Amino acid sequence: MNIVILSRGGANYTTRRLKEVARERGHTVRVISYTKCYMALEKGQPIVYYKGQPLTDVDAIIPRIASSYTKYGTAVVRQFEMMGVYTLASSMAINRSRDKLRSYQLMSKYGVGIPKTVFARENVDYKDVLEMVGGAPCIIKVARGTHGNGVVLAETPKAAKAVMQAFYVEEVSFLVQEFVEESAGTDIRALVVGGRVVASIKRQSLDDDFRSNTHQGGYGSAVKLTDEEEKTAIKAAKAMGLPICGVDMMRSNKGPLVLEVNSSASIKTPELVTKRDLATKIIEYIERNAKGKNRKDKVGA
Repeated sequence: MNIVILSRGGANYTTRRLKEVARERGHTVRVISYTKCYMALEKGQPIVYYKGQPLTDVDAIIPRIASSYTKYGTAVVRQFEMMGVYTLASSMAINRSRDKLRSYQLMSKYGVGIPKTVFARENVDYKDVLEMVGGAPCIIKVARGTHGNGVVLAETPKAAKAVMQAFYVEEVSFLVQEFVEESAGTDIRALVVGGRVVASIKRQSLDDDFRSNTHQGGYGSAVKLTDEEEKTAIKAAKAMGLPICGVDMMRSNKGPLVLEVNSSASIKTPELVTKRDLATKIIEYIERNAKGKNRKDKVGA
């Protein structure tokens, strides 16, 4: 197959591993920066161009879209979809995964465990919002953000009110969530491939930070999921319409609670920690499914 990896970082660990494995298995692979692609539209002929050349011989694409380029990146993915090219993650699924409110609405609808969450746009009764999530301390996070960016721990009602007011003034959409104290600065990343959890790690935050993301200095170790945690990860991936993704969960007294479903999850830490060949599992999934082209998105939101 002719496979294109849409990535701005050819040296990125995940991009490099996927490229290596795909070539080892006999595929032709190109890494293309989606920000340098442009799209031509006319009746019945959607085409993606890169460096002046039309990309017309592509069998499958692997989108590795950075959150800051979601809008343009998903437009490129959508153009490939219009051309009938198989995509590992649909443009709709990527978009919904980047919108925290939309993600939580979908997971709530499909019965996936999530933290108590309140979303409000205009000035509201701060006291009422805090009571809905169990009071302070609470978590306040921007509606669009990844890797732990835009997430604040408000330890007192006064601090929570100040943060919310600041976001309102800047017209930033945000969520307020309950603080799960028993998680103790840890969360779990489960990598789902084709409806199965193929690797799982526990991420621990630094002593002075409540965020356990490795991008924020946290570190990972191998962990065995409970049956409930594994079912939750698979259910969350299905709710988001993502056959391959990273599901971030935290352990609570109420069971596993999903924090985020990442449509461009890194395999670096899971591979290095678990010693599993995750890149091969992803390429094998493409080999099994690319011939059938894109399936209709069934999430409906």
